[in-house]
Amino acid sequence: MTRRISLLLLALFSLSLLAGCGEPEPDTLATPVPIESGDSCHVCGMLISEHPGPKGEAFVQGQQTPLKFCSTMELFVFLQQPENETRLSHAYVHDIGVTPWTAPADDAFTLASEAWYVVGHERRGSMGHTLASFAEHTAADAFRKTYGGEVVAYGDIDLELLGQLGRGELSGH
Repeated sequence: MTRRISLLLLALFSLSLLAGCGEPEPDTLATPVPIESGDSCHVCGMLISEHPGPKGEAFVQGQQTPLKFCSTMELFVFLQQPENETRLSHAYVHDIGVTPWTAPADDAFTLASEAWYVVGHERRGSMGHTLASFAEHTAADAFRKTYGGEVVAYGDIDLELLGQLGRGELSGH
């Protein structure tokens, strides 16, 4: 009987250790990589560096090289697909609070899950409307005051919101 209890406790302990293995720790996440002049968008195939606005990179579990996107809109359309949600390790977006809209710098990436987004603003990216991404809420709010729209968190972005943006229902002020 004592042996069974010991084995049961060992099994429960092992399961509790495995339960914490799902999400990688932030200090072990792969870092964003530069967007090269010939890189094309994973969704639409357009050359990424030829277009304004924030871009994105997504790391899928088991891959060391990120998928790159010409806009945050394209990134989120990819991320919101059920088959991709379960494979995602992490993603990055440009922090437009510290880099120019016309040519975002490679050193201005921030974790997508920690960023703030302005939707429904008047600025345009590669495919028309895109989500303006910011590391700081105050920078997102300042952008909103200048260009219109609404500030939302990562968790607020879903296919319904993306559909509204794509149809132009949230465009402009």
